[in-house]
Amino acid sequence: MRRSHTRTLAFIAVAAALTGACAAAPAGAHGSTAPQTRPHPGHTEAKVPVAVGYGGAVASVDADASAAGIAVLQAGGNAVDAAVATAAALGVTEPYSAGIGGGGYFVYYDARQRRVYTVDGRETAPDSADEHLFQENGVPVPFAEAVTSGLGVGVPGTAATWDTALDAWGSRSLRKLLEPAERLARDGFTVDATFRAQTEANQDRFRDFPDTARLFLPGGNLPAVGSTFKNPDLADTYDEIGRRGVRALYRGRIAQDIVRTVRKPPVDPDATRKVRAGDLTADDLDGYDTLVQSPTRVNYEGLDVYGMAPSSSGGTTVGEALNILERTDIGALDDAEYLHRFIEASRIAFADRGRWVGDPAFEDVPTRGLLSQRFADSRACLIRDDVVLTSPLAPGDPDDPADCATRGAAAPTTYEGENTTHLTVADRWGNVVSYTLTIEQTGGSGITVPGRGFLLNNELTDFSFAPASPAVHDPNLPGPGKRPRSSMSPTIVLRDGRPVLAVGSPGGATIITTVLQTLLGHLDRGLPLVDAIAAPRASQRNQTTTELEPELWNGPLRTRLQALGHRFRLNPEIGAATGVERLPDGRWLAAAEKTRRGGGSAMVVRPSGTR
Repeated sequence: MRRSHTRTLAFIAVAAALTGACAAAPAGAHGSTAPQTRPHPGHTEAKVPVAVGYGGAVASVDADASAAGIAVLQAGGNAVDAAVATAAALGVTEPYSAGIGGGGYFVYYDARQRRVYTVDGRETAPDSADEHLFQENGVPVPFAEAVTSGLGVGVPGTAATWDTALDAWGSRSLRKLLEPAERLARDGFTVDATFRAQTEANQDRFRDFPDTARLFLPGGNLPAVGSTFKNPDLADTYDEIGRRGVRALYRGRIAQDIVRTVRKPPVDPDATRKVRAGDLTADDLDGYDTLVQSPTRVNYEGLDVYGMAPSSSGGTTVGEALNILERTDIGALDDAEYLHRFIEASRIAFADRGRWVGDPAFEDVPTRGLLSQRFADSRACLIRDDVVLTSPLAPGDPDDPADCATRGAAAPTTYEGENTTHLTVADRWGNVVSYTLTIEQTGGSGITVPGRGFLLNNELTDFSFAPASPAVHDPNLPGPGKRPRSSMSPTIVLRDGRPVLAVGSPGGATIITTVLQTLLGHLDRGLPLVDAIAAPRASQRNQTTTELEPELWNGPLRTRLQALGHRFRLNPEIGAATGVERLPDGRWLAAAEKTRRGGGSAMVVRPSGTR
């Protein structure tokens, strides 16, 4: 189960905090202010995966967080305001997936301008970093040691993302929008089985850091399901950021605490774990900037699909795979034929991602070429119905496409952690946000900033520790101030300049295939959005085997695909998507997971029944 009854805390808190601040129309708004409704004390609502209605919608993995966003919309805030409030609440209730110790990517559709904007809030490496950051004596540091270290911590970008988005498109102050999350942290939320299980999976790491153990292993024990989990240190941190602005995190006392923690990780003296220090400085934090940049865009079956451009590989890889499948009638295929095509398109797109995509401030990323239909067609001809491509597959050349040609040697796909969180929001004016944020692995670095109540990311481990193949240029090696390549794929789909749906997911490199499969399931296979999200997943990332969730692993489709030559491995759970959809009658549909991560939470401002 996920938290269903603690909706009250966030909902009442944000309604109380925001009611007095919501007289002005939000940025991007048009039309009159709708009547506001507020929950009464004691109101609770079970978490559900789909909701339909008017006035706006929020979908996230957590009921408290979705409720915080809904309350902002009810009080007159816009989608950007609601996204920030939702994300801040997730920093409380999903602290192992996201928080102000991490970063992310924010995609925004402005209904007034009918234009999509993006904010790159990815973490950056210290200025002292070079391509040997994760090497000692010419040998890569063991991955398990790198992820639990100061070495893997990048400059956090989440708070700066909130500041950038609110300054550009918001209508409420960050201080007001942090108040519900602050109160949720102070009053507590109810521990569920998922939170306990994630804590249990990390308890050996957590015990080696006294501040982490004190917070997440109260009294030395795992938090009990049904108990109340409080984080007063995070509440105080939110209060300080609210009063002083995000500069408190980048050049104030919080910044000093972050730098001290990274440079001298507070390890239990009795711990046997080798915990390397990082080289993050005050100047690194002070010099951090988000990037407001153009989205990626492909036209797929008459729809405009917008995503996140590099440093994320999400937009280019989802876009290329869609282009590869553009000339295939996906809806006319049977299930095995469809999965075969989906797997092969993913394999090809990941081969090109691995060769070409990195931080464009350091690498010559051929984004336009990767997203061209000409390049996709030159790659699509590799797909055959009677045979399976072999991974690792060599990349193509987006600057000089040649039918069925590859360029140079193949390189395997490097590992990315699988935990992150995603939220989607729409408001009554038609503005939409698709926002993916993360601290990388479940529990991030495992290191809590003493007295601050949040975990630091281990995002720099998304860099390649060494070239994936000596024969292939690796665009994802570390560098000074460089952003590690990401797979986060927040996506917004428009038809004739108006929103059709928005979707995204956590899951490391599986994010790309999850978003792609959800889009295909809904747009081509005719599944309702909530069912497209719930459908059993496969994930091929230019690897020798394709991951399958249990329903596919145990079903007849695996046998049919194996007969073609596909090889598989079992993954118990891939991703945890959320989405919103604009229905033809003007209502919003919010959709979330039915069962993954204990199920998600979909809410609308004024419910009108389901379809």
